[in-house]
Amino acid sequence: MRDVAERAGVAVVTVSRVVNGIGTVREETAERVNAAINAIGYQRNEIARSLRPGQTSMTVGLLLGDLTNPFYASLAKAAVEVANQAGYAVVLSTADEDPEVERRAVGELIGRRVAGLIIVPDQGDHAFLDEVNAHDQVPIVFVDRPATGAEADVVVVDNEGGGAAATQHLVDHGHSRIAILVAPSYYTTGRRLRGYRKALRRSGIPVDEDLVVALRRGTTDDASAATHALLTSAHPPTAIFSTTGFLTEGVLRASQQLRAPVAVVGFDDFKLADMLPTPVTVVTSDTEELGRRAAHLLIDRINGEGAPYRRTVLPVRLIARGTGELGPQPQPQSQPPSQ
Repeated sequence: MRDVAERAGVAVVTVSRVVNGIGTVREETAERVNAAINAIGYQRNEIARSLRPGQTSMTVGLLLGDLTNPFYASLAKAAVEVANQAGYAVVLSTADEDPEVERRAVGELIGRRVAGLIIVPDQGDHAFLDEVNAHDQVPIVFVDRPATGAEADVVVVDNEGGGAAATQHLVDHGHSRIAILVAPSYYTTGRRLRGYRKALRRSGIPVDEDLVVALRRGTTDDASAATHALLTSAHPPTAIFSTTGFLTEGVLRASQQLRAPVAVVGFDDFKLADMLPTPVTVVTSDTEELGRRAAHLLIDRINGEGAPYRRTVLPVRLIARGTGELGPQPQPQSQPPSQ
């Protein structure tokens, strides 16, 4: 800032007024300051500003889950765009579903005096965030899942409705033995399982608990192994509903290796799903809209919005591409996967 002041021939305080938009500066002087800023390439240090007692920065924190998941990458991209348009920079962090890591990450973001937080909460207790909201006066928006023990705005998708739609679609194509692979999650996949059960009951089909497979990890390899076990069992399912994109990839891998004809509907779209020999039927939502809504809610709160906390549920839609429209097929004799 001192270099800008020297180049423009003004006091440092004048540069500060121009940069921060406070006080009154003559138009001619402001033009000289801005010309000096452009010439030098000066950028305001938001972190330094945030260290002033009682003052927040023009920065928001975005705390996500597994960054290798394209779902979160898409959500983050949209949230960052909205925040940037409103004049806020975004500090990105990840907790990777670990409550202790999440708590530390929140503390670090609060230490930067962020103006607000968007959080994909894990399954731990979030009562400590009520203190963040009340005492630190940092507004919070939860996205993708609500939090346990804390009240704030939340934006989610219709997980239960999507689970019911996927299952009903398979029922409508003649299936009654429909397996479900459930990735570990305290909220999202649990609601998708609830929709699965609801659709079967509504169709008069008893839920066979042997076809409800709760995976220890939500990886493609775990899904592949579980699918292999299902399709080589004495009474295999004729259809599978997989509750995440990673699981769908595992289902497709195992069914192809076994050459087992099975209908598949996955929750969440994934790259090249429409380019496979039999394109994959999926239930999907607008992930970018999830990020946008969360960011808009946060900006509203930062700007003093005092309405009661809002719960926004975004719709899902089923894209019929081929795998979910296969009717029940005769199951071949079980065989080892091709080498």
